[in-house]
Amino acid sequence: MMTRSDEPFLRAFRGGFTAALRWHQLDALWARVRERAEAGWFLYVVGEPPPAAAADAPEVLAFVAGLDARLRAEHREDHCGIVYADDPAAPTFIKVYDPRRLGVVCGFSDAPPLPGWVMSLVAPVDLVEVDRAGRRAAADARRWWRRLLR
Repeated sequence: MMTRSDEPFLRAFRGGFTAALRWHQLDALWARVRERAEAGWFLYVVGEPPPAAAADAPEVLAFVAGLDARLRAEHREDHCGIVYADDPAAPTFIKVYDPRRLGVVCGFSDAPPLPGWVMSLVAPVDLVEVDRAGRRAAADARRWWRRLLR
C-alpha cells in the first residue's frame, strides 16, 4: 500500500530545488521548458483540482508566457527568487510562488506557503489537501504532548 509520502509527486515536491534568483536565470529556465514543451508537463494551479492529464505543447507555451508576464508585473523587484526548479538545466519539476502571497518561501518556517503554480512531469496530487492533513496531524501531536506534559 502506497502512503502519501511514497507518491512520486510528493517525493519530487519535497526534494531539492534551486531558485532562479535573477530574471535572466528565469529566462534560461523558461527556455529549457519551451525546448521540451511537448514532454508531458502537468500544469497545476494550486488550490484548483490537480490536472488529470498532461498539457500539450501549445498549452505549456501559453502557460509559461502568461505566468512569466504575471510574475514580472506583480513582482517588481530587481531579482526574481520566487521560481524554483529541481534542475535548472533540465527541469522536471518547477515551483512558482505567488508574488502576492509569499510569506516565508526560503529559510525556515513551521508553515511555509504552498506555491501558486507547479509544473511537473509527474502527475500531481492535491497539495492543499496534503497540507491540510499535515497541519491537522501536527496540531494533534502538539495536543498529545501538552496532555502528556501536564
